[in-house]
This record gives sequence, structure tokens and C-alpha cells, in this order.
Amino acid sequence: MSLRKLASAAAALLIAAAGTAFAQLPFRAISPAQPTEPDKVEVIEFFWYGCPHCYHLEPVLNAWIKGIPKDVVFKRVPATSGGWVNLAQVYYTVEAMGLLDQLHSKIFDAIQKDGINLGNKKMRDEWLTKQGVDPKKYDEVEKSFSVSTKLQRAKQLGELYKVDSVPQIFVAGKYQVSAESAGGQERMIPAVDAAIAFARKERVASAPAPVPAGTAKR
Repeated sequence: MSLRKLASAAAALLIAAAGTAFAQLPFRAISPAQPTEPDKVEVIEFFWYGCPHCYHLEPVLNAWIKGIPKDVVFKRVPATSGGWVNLAQVYYTVEAMGLLDQLHSKIFDAIQKDGINLGNKKMRDEWLTKQGVDPKKYDEVEKSFSVSTKLQRAKQLGELYKVDSVPQIFVAGKYQVSAESAGGQERMIPAVDAAIAFARKERVASAPAPVPAGTAKR
């Protein structure tokens, strides 16, 4: 058997073994799998500023992000289901203004700790002013093509990944991590690490075998 066929067979065995063992793993395979960045293990978190579970996960997630390996890329996507779209718009507007690093945690605190409804324009304008942000400038950016496009993309991603609750984290476009799958929210980040390791092994097993030097190509 050729090296290429051996590699393909190994990948098939790994996937088959995974199929029988997923019930014991802290993550779940999704179907269909979604395309991701090439040569990277993509990790996507779907969240909502109004979700207390997302709020409690945030500091743990932030600490994890600081130490992610070079082959891992992390992305946040605000969920847009139902009444969640208003706060998703806040996220993308602040991002477009270059203020996401400055205000992301403060937005969570304002909603979860201080009870400020930032989905309400009047309350949001008052809050923005206190943060040194011009509400008129915010309104201009909120209506921009860039924000509209990102909102639409977030909606599409939510539909593709079938997101109906948050927080949820997806690894390599194939594996879903939730509090339920991990056995508790406090176990979600270790579950993400497990899914990343699994995705790496799968990628190595399915990679074409190198052609030995001096071997003629057919």
C-alpha cells in the first residue's frame, strides 16, 4: 500500500473511532462541517452581551486567549437571534470605531452589573457620553455599510452553525463546545483545548504523505 493510501486509511480510522467515542468527549461533531481558515485551527465563540453565562465566561476566555498557540485563531461573533441583534449591532459599531478593546468589557459590565439597557438608544447615548464617545458619531457608524455587512455575516454564521443558545464555541468548523457538552460552564475552556488537540490529530492523519526523495511522480 502506498504512503498516500496509508495516510488516508489512518484518517478514516481516526474519524471512525471518533464517531463511536464522541459520547465520551467534551465536545460534539456538527453536521455539516463549515469551512475555516486554511492552516489554522479556527475557534469561534458566539455570545450575547445580555447573557449572564457569557459574562461569567468572559474573564476565563480572555485569559485563555492570551496564551493560544500560533496555529490557533480566535474569533468572536455576536449572536443575532431574535432580540439579540441590537447588541450585536453595538458590538460591530464599537469595533468599527476602533473602540472594541477599550469598551468590550465595559459593555458587559454596564449590562450585567449596572443593569443599563444598551439596546435602548437613550440609555446608550447617555452611557456613551460618559465613556467619552460622541453619540452622533456612533449613530453615523452604526448605519454604515461595514456594520451592516458584518451583521449580515454574523446572522449567516449563526444559521450555518445552528446557534440557538449562548455561549457556544466551535472548533475547526467541526466541533461544538457548550456547557452541556463539557459538563458545566467551568469545563468549557478545557473542552475547547481538547477539541483543538483532536482537530490537530485529524489534520495530521488526513494530510497527504510526503513523496520520498528520488521517487518519480506519476
